[in-house]
Amino acid sequence: MAHVGGLIPGLTAQATPFLKWAGGKGQLLAQLEPLLPASFRRYVEPFLGGGALFFRLRNLGRIEHGATLSDVNPELINCYRVLQDAESVPELLRLLRTHARHRLSAEHYYSVRAWDRDPAFVQRFSPAERAARAIFLNHTCYNGLYRLNSKGQFNVPFGRWTRPPGIFSEANLWACHEALQGVRLENQGFDACTAWAGAGDFVYLDPPYCPVSRTASFTAYSGAEFGEDEQRRLARLFRELSERRCLLMLSNSATPLARSLYSQFRIVSVLAARAINSRGNGRGRIEELIVLNY
Repeated sequence: MAHVGGLIPGLTAQATPFLKWAGGKGQLLAQLEPLLPASFRRYVEPFLGGGALFFRLRNLGRIEHGATLSDVNPELINCYRVLQDAESVPELLRLLRTHARHRLSAEHYYSVRAWDRDPAFVQRFSPAERAARAIFLNHTCYNGLYRLNSKGQFNVPFGRWTRPPGIFSEANLWACHEALQGVRLENQGFDACTAWAGAGDFVYLDPPYCPVSRTASFTAYSGAEFGEDEQRRLARLFRELSERRCLLMLSNSATPLARSLYSQFRIVSVLAARAINSRGNGRGRIEELIVLNY
């Protein structure tokens, strides 16, 4: 399969997430794999984020009948759409190389971060420019966070680096491009994304988590809060999808609210490294819940 701009000859690299994502499931894949359904029809992921489980399933050859990936964050979905398009990948790589030359410059970082303060941001910058910006900011910002304010503007400060951070891997971006072929990408909420899901479809739900305390909430991935009302609405959808005989897996924090919302289903505890904490000594292993209806 040839690519515009030249595919690396003999590319065999497996695709891995090209973004650092708070709550990403890369570290949990070994614990999630034994919990996957033995077989399924289509794959649906309404809270895409870094897409760790999707890429693993693709690498394993488990997605044979199509996939729909969705997120309410338009800049995130734009990144995936640019990567999916062979005509856009070379331009994305060129732009990322330019940004990478300035990865230690706070001045360049804040200049690029300010692009979305322009009301005409989406019209002024091409999809490839916006995707390169998102990837660059994600890998050079503080703690690798993706956080938006209430106006939908990226507001994470510049990171503190003792050595230059890695921005991208050309081989991995091409591998991600291949993994995304034939995939349906949507910029929708979780209810719209799953409206057509039916018997035998595998739906993985990885929403912003129920906060474990008043000060440990981080749900500002899209500029809108994902609070208790949204958690309850998602739990209702989980029950509806189960009645439709979808195969369901959901991740959430080990809180009384999460346990009560999914008490009628199978709940498995896993241990994950806590990735968001302003103090390094506050990071450690924390219990999370995996909810299954099979």
